[in-house]
Amino acid sequence: MLEPRLERPKRAGQGDYATNAALLLAPVLGEPPPRIAASLADELGRTLGDQLARTEVAGPGFLNLFLSDRWHRDALGSVLKAGERFGSGLIATAERILIEFVSANPTGPLVAASGRHAAYGDALARILEHIGQQVSREYYFNDAGSQIRLLGESVRARARSEEIPQGGYQGDYVAVLADAIADAASRPVDEVAHDAVELLLAQIKATLERYGVRYDTFFSERMLHEGAPSALDRAFEMLEAGGHLYRSEGAVWLRTTTFGDDKDRVVVRSNGEPTYIAADLGYLVNKRERGVERQLIPVGADHHAWMREIRASMAALGGDPDTIEVPLLQFVHLVEGSEREAMSKRKGAFVTLDELLDEIGVDATRYFMLRSSHDRTIDLDLSLARQESAENPVYYIQYAHARICSMLRRVSADRVEAALGGDWGGPDLDPAERALVQKLVAFPDDVLEAASRRAPHRMAVYALELAQEFTAFYRDCHVIGSSPVETESFRIALSSAAGSVIALSLGLLGVSAPESM
Repeated sequence: MLEPRLERPKRAGQGDYATNAALLLAPVLGEPPPRIAASLADELGRTLGDQLARTEVAGPGFLNLFLSDRWHRDALGSVLKAGERFGSGLIATAERILIEFVSANPTGPLVAASGRHAAYGDALARILEHIGQQVSREYYFNDAGSQIRLLGESVRARARSEEIPQGGYQGDYVAVLADAIADAASRPVDEVAHDAVELLLAQIKATLERYGVRYDTFFSERMLHEGAPSALDRAFEMLEAGGHLYRSEGAVWLRTTTFGDDKDRVVVRSNGEPTYIAADLGYLVNKRERGVERQLIPVGADHHAWMREIRASMAALGGDPDTIEVPLLQFVHLVEGSEREAMSKRKGAFVTLDELLDEIGVDATRYFMLRSSHDRTIDLDLSLARQESAENPVYYIQYAHARICSMLRRVSADRVEAALGGDWGGPDLDPAERALVQKLVAFPDDVLEAASRRAPHRMAVYALELAQEFTAFYRDCHVIGSSPVETESFRIALSSAAGSVIALSLGLLGVSAPESM
């Protein structure tokens, strides 16, 4: 269903804002859209008073609104008053949301591509928290199963100077593990695997901390198998009671086709070993018992089938599958000139996230991972990310913030405080001043859109556009020393607000806002 929109027109001269409300109301009211638009204009004039300069009915019934300087000055005052809380608390009722992200198996260091998942999950959590949601961040690590034993076999083989087993892990890090684990050549495989997982998990945690990503919980798969009954046992009991399990060819199957999956799934193999989906079932039960109301699980683009499985599993357990959201993140390619880096843990041909951070830094890595929608493949241009120029978007944004801080340091703290007080009369506002105010007040809508669409890239786009608006304002409007004093005060206050909102936008992305560069 179409809804009325209030938007900033793309063409100059069409007002500060425009609405299509009259076009949508016409079929309901049975009147021509221009007549409805004129009525809306009269009502808005009575409601807004001197904050509305004039209105204009355009085309088939669009209503263009031209806002007064009074509105722009009041809007700036609202931005300044809100401070760091600007755009926060935008929802009426909070949900208990768990974001489980990255969750790479502890069979090797985090690869560069994991940086996209880490930046996405962390930024989305920051954005959701800002609008008022109750968010928990969780890393689920698979420390049980065949791939962990294979890691142990690979490490022990390297310690013995033997061939890596078929399908094993071959990276240089395996040799490092073999050297670090005492008696790796002679100890049982399970013990070697346990120590290898501990070392790799500690390395993963250190990398994520360096990247500015924090978690509330690191959840071990082993917990799902502990207790009597275990979370896995409780899940199977629920499914048996609901009639959703059956036996065939010696295996136990979950009838997921009942709930929209394209085929039923094996949950216990004929040899009695649980499958990956069995652990997922126990994990779903565990999260339900912890009071999680909504789950966001960003995964790689190759997880289409798993998305169907997990939602069908939720339904089979009596839950609402719509409370599980699975954003599919496309792949990352590191580009250096004409070369693309391919990544594979098992083959050992990969660039680690730590190596990428060494190369271009945390801020550039996070911004470039977040600048595009998660459903688009990223070609991360390392040469561009290193540049200290306006062509590099993260440098451009940070430089705008640093320029504001540098400018404000040129006047006394008392003068800045007086300027923020709101005595902003004086001549008519410059178009660049009006445009910058309008971009500032767009922040709450953009952050709400980023949250609702699970699209942190919206904040990356907004931060760049705000920096561009400030740069245009700074080019067109003299700030320090402008006359009369009311104009200088307004421009100091406007610059301060722009700096604060740039910093807020970058903060939601996990990117710093330096005060000097």
